[in-house]
Amino acid sequence: MPDQRDDADLVTRAAGGSEHAFRQLYRAYARPVYWIAHGLLHDASDAEDVLQETFLVAWRKLAGFELAGDSLLPWLATICRFQAANRMRTQRRDREHTANAVDDTLPATVDVEQQVIADDLAARIADAVGGLGELDREIFRLCAAEGYAYQAAAERLGVAHGVVRNRLSRIRTRLRTVVEEST
Repeated sequence: MPDQRDDADLVTRAAGGSEHAFRQLYRAYARPVYWIAHGLLHDASDAEDVLQETFLVAWRKLAGFELAGDSLLPWLATICRFQAANRMRTQRRDREHTANAVDDTLPATVDVEQQVIADDLAARIADAVGGLGELDREIFRLCAAEGYAYQAAAERLGVAHGVVRNRLSRIRTRLRTVVEEST
């Protein structure tokens, strides 16, 4: 922190538009303001945001500010507390809004015909996969359902990479035929 006697001079110069003086105040008080914010918010990212907001508010209000004591920290701490309170209110309001919000991704109505078609298609695909041999079902499960790469599936099943690639290609062709027949 700067010498307490320097705060009055730095505040006066910063209020007059000196960015250099304001940077010195920032360097001197950023850490304590951050820790005040962190103590209130218990989150490093939020504390960093409140730190920045605190100094932004301070910069805007310095022109009409008169330092009452020797240190700028009490004034910055007050701004920080208000900014942290605003952030907590906003977060609480957002949580309440999210909890009460209607899920916009859900359709307003259910298209029964589309649902029957989708269920029928899923049943046909399940039947086609059920009709595969055991190795092909495992290849399909690992690669198509669980996202394994060919090599990883091959290692897991104890077969060659080419076996997985070729069999999966045939499985996909077979399933594509099932899908095309239902449309």
